[in-house]
Amino acid sequence: MGPSPARIPGGAATCGYGGPVATFDDDLRLAHVLADAVERTALDLFGSLDLKVSVTDDGALTTQATERLEELLRHQLQRTRPRDRVEGRVLEPTGQGDRRWVLDALDGTANYVRGVPVWATLISLVVEDQPVLGLVAAPSLARRWWAGTGSGAWTGRQLSRARQVAVSDTSVLEHASVSVDEVASWLFGPHGQGFAQLSDRVWRTRAYGDFWSHALTAEGATDVALAASMDRYQLSTLNALVREAGGRMTDPWGAEVVGPGTGTTSTPVVVTNGVLHDAVLGALAPSTGAQG
Repeated sequence: MGPSPARIPGGAATCGYGGPVATFDDDLRLAHVLADAVERTALDLFGSLDLKVSVTDDGALTTQATERLEELLRHQLQRTRPRDRVEGRVLEPTGQGDRRWVLDALDGTANYVRGVPVWATLISLVVEDQPVLGLVAAPSLARRWWAGTGSGAWTGRQLSRARQVAVSDTSVLEHASVSVDEVASWLFGPHGQGFAQLSDRVWRTRAYGDFWSHALTAEGATDVALAASMDRYQLSTLNALVREAGGRMTDPWGAEVVGPGTGTTSTPVVVTNGVLHDAVLGALAPSTGAQG
């Protein structure tokens, strides 16, 4: 049998749509166990002089560390949730259950291979195509961020020592702190004019990049995070975190980005504290044109 729903202390009784929700206490604890299982290996391989790096057909970097970490995650899930489906970035999916664990064993691979400590393991559980929990484990930063439907968003070193987080209440673009990845993709892409105008208006723009941009927005340290490209392995975890922190995630045209789907397509993503969302979309709009 799968785990029974249980309320996490401090969790809310309703979801954002106003109805009662089941929380996933046991699964969230398991997500931390999974993160524990790969942390030591990830740190040991980080900065290794003999780390093998290759380039995929689409130009992305990959290493043997990614496969090793995903194998460790899958091993733990096979032992504890044998009925659940598991989908990872590297290895073939396993299982046939309605519950899907979606894994990005190493987000921020380029940072990892260059010795930059901004990388993480992303773990999410998807039920009926909705992310119901997400955990970001960044051992080089000694930080984790996690969220479960109806239970809020949290950060800390571990589950037992955590503080609840929420997005900022910044309501004026000129006061906003924006984090962006792949600046060139925004400047020279279809949103270039709008991105330039947005950058001119806001208080500051910094390129924290990868998962960190969205985690910082979820905890209120920044107000907006722009990603030129996110795939389902990233989206499912970060959507759960942003949503439970009170933020909003859409594409630049305003379409909600919710479920992780099952394909390999990536999409640009706009994450905000919610209050600023329409203003950010409006600033990006001058050069977006029609979607597609």
